Amino acid sequence: MPNPFDDDSREFLALCNAEEQYSLWPQDIAVPEGWRAVYGPAAREEVIGYIDRTWTDMRPKSLRDAMARNDGLPA
Repeated sequence: MPNPFDDDSREFLALCNAEEQYSLWPQDIAVPEGWRAVYGPAAREEVIGYIDRTWTDMRPKSLRDAMARNDGLPA
């Protein structure tokens, strides 16, 4: 059985969670709890491009917020 995440013939979504982390997700599979669709459905490469352009800071939101409160020092 082929991996649905590697299937270029499917349409995909970009998902985002509360920590502002992103995921590529096949459009025809239910979105997991805690995630929401923020882009798509679109071709796999288009969604990957959106994620690459949007998710430029890999740190979870909670860490970014803690570092901002502590003048850039980890909590």
